[in-house]
Amino acid sequence: MPLAHSGATARSVKPRRRHHRLLTAFIILAAALALALFGAWNWVDSNLNSSQWLPGTPNTPGTSWLILGSDERDGTTGQDGTTGARTDTILVLTKPNSGPSSLISIPRDSLVQVGQDYMKINAVYQISKTDLVKQVETVTGQHIDHVAEIQFGGLKSVVDALGGVKLCYDHTVDDVNSGMKWQAGCHVANGDQALAFSRMRYSDPNGDFGRAARQRQVIAAIMSTAASGSTLSNFGKTTATAKAGLRAIRVDEHTTPYTLATMAMAFRSATGGSGVTGSLYWKDAGYYVDGVGSCVLLDTAKNHELFAALGRGEHKAGTVGTLAEANQQQ
Repeated sequence: MPLAHSGATARSVKPRRRHHRLLTAFIILAAALALALFGAWNWVDSNLNSSQWLPGTPNTPGTSWLILGSDERDGTTGQDGTTGARTDTILVLTKPNSGPSSLISIPRDSLVQVGQDYMKINAVYQISKTDLVKQVETVTGQHIDHVAEIQFGGLKSVVDALGGVKLCYDHTVDDVNSGMKWQAGCHVANGDQALAFSRMRYSDPNGDFGRAARQRQVIAAIMSTAASGSTLSNFGKTTATAKAGLRAIRVDEHTTPYTLATMAMAFRSATGGSGVTGSLYWKDAGYYVDGVGSCVLLDTAKNHELFAALGRGEHKAGTVGTLAEANQQQ
């Protein structure tokens, strides 16, 4: 009897100890992961370059980001004599509570009114950041929750940290103004090539509209490559990319690492096969205004209707806007 009792005790204690060890290992692993995530959160948060952007307008359905491409003349943009910063890329990314995310371009020459003055929307940035957000909200009817301003000069370092990104363009180009040399087709571009790819417009048959589409492609390629398994499994590449990315971006006062990650996921979803992309609707792409020049006269009613559907997640996936409609008719 004592031997049987002793054997029963040994069999019952051994699994209990194994379970205890597994539980202890899991707790240690979970604690280590939590500390790593907390450390990464604090590191990203402390390196965010933020400033006052948001005017505090009433909310609309969904979450929207204003993504700006700033072609800052800081020595990285060629010898054209231009100084200062221009918001040549204006994108509105919208993530509804359910339904497809969307990424819509606003033409930089869109005509807007600030006070008593008419001007192109990319000039509003020179007045104030808040005024630019207000104009985008007026044009779209959509509340802007967050802003991310990307310096295209800084994206060169991001692309190089990733080891290049795959870009596609159907035309052979040798453009002196941007420095873009491209053989028709798809190629893995380094930082200099991606920068020229995002800036070329004079050799594009669609001008600024074509450039906006290529800039969307560059940002989408960066986000897709950065989120790939080969990048995420390479600690050195991930760290270098994160450092370069944070140097290239400026955000609004309410952006956190979480909202930045949410923006990246929404951007990836919008530019995938189940998203909505394109440009705004306009009435006249060559509307002339004295003192302003040739502008894009927008169709405000149609754009408000578009963004109302996008915010509610009710718009079907695909390409939208006047340019998309024109291409479909050809």
